[in-house]
Amino acid sequence: QVQLVESGGGLVQPGGSLRLSCAASGFTFSNYAMRWYRQAPGKERELVAAITSAGGSTNYADFVKDRFTISRDNAKNTVYLQMNSLKPEDTAVYYCNARRSIWYPEYWGQGTQVTVSS
Repeated sequence: QVQLVESGGGLVQPGGSLRLSCAASGFTFSNYAMRWYRQAPGKERELVAAITSAGGSTNYADFVKDRFTISRDNAKNTVYLQMNSLKPEDTAVYYCNARRSIWYPEYWGQGTQVTVSS
């Protein structure tokens, strides 16, 4: 059974940091590129960051560049999102996503809430 389980969300003050984790099981994690998305209330889901299957390349949305870092540990089947200098507009549910190619299904986690507020 495929599972992506996010954790690490919570309430943090502006300027603070959080580290999200997404633990994968039920598929060959090292074959999949991983992405973090987020969805704020009333808004569409948007891509935050992506990392290739071996972790050799990363990409970020402009609104998180130089603040967020995506990484992965294929030995632990886990992808991370280190979030620094958080802003109220970063408040959203954060989802991890596993994607290989059009010939394979993609997988989603259930999401973890991040709230940035004083």
